[in-house]
Amino acid sequence: MRYSMDEVLDTAVEAGHILLESGAEIFRVEETMQRISRYFGVDENHEEFFVLANGIFASGVTEKGRFAKVLQSRVQSARLSRVVAINQLSREIEQGKYTLPQVREELKRIRRIPEPSKFLQILSSGLGSAAFCVMFGGDVLDAAAAFIAGFLLYIFVLFVSAPHMSKISGNLLGGMLVTVICILCQCVGLGHSLSLMIIGGIISLVPGLPFTNGIRDIADGDYISGAVRLLDAIIVFTSIAVGVGIVFTVYRHIAGNVMM
Repeated sequence: MRYSMDEVLDTAVEAGHILLESGAEIFRVEETMQRISRYFGVDENHEEFFVLANGIFASGVTEKGRFAKVLQSRVQSARLSRVVAINQLSREIEQGKYTLPQVREELKRIRRIPEPSKFLQILSSGLGSAAFCVMFGGDVLDAAAAFIAGFLLYIFVLFVSAPHMSKISGNLLGGMLVTVICILCQCVGLGHSLSLMIIGGIISLVPGLPFTNGIRDIADGDYISGAVRLLDAIIVFTSIAVGVGIVFTVYRHIAGNVMM
């Protein structure tokens, strides 16, 4: 069955938009859009996709004339469940398992894939913080303090930082919060190595995936997108470090030497 090229290109762009919003690499977004459009009959000479870290530009020649579409995508947290679902969908499209209307319905379903519950995210942050603290050499008490810091940090992220603050201020205050919690834990005898407790506690804020994707994009020749993602990650790193440094400076001034 032959479909309108406008519909095909629009569907391909929608799939790419979901991938980009969910933290996928630039090459994966472009490749997925190309696979969908070419499977449904759009010649490679009749379509062009240009993807940046925060937007998609698509154009093509269709029966109705010139197709053009621009979609903006904000740099946000990764949603790997959606990336996996789109990857699987693109493979099954090439195997002939979907018609174009079915693809559009499946994309709507994928966009509606819910995030994990807030409690699960908070608990995962605490457990991840404790695990990283142990991995870097912390003992049981250090891990317990890191768990508390990571647990409380993500409550702050979900209910205060994400909905009400900019990325810079949210990460800066998050770094400050973790440091204060870890210092208080050490003062009451919970934990020995303050540095390891803080490292574990702030791990939920560290933008590992955007940093890695930025490097991959640069390696693939997508210099603009890679630079944007690296800059975004560096801003987060810096904000966290400044937040931790502010609390350390105040604590040193009040209490003297910090036990590291």
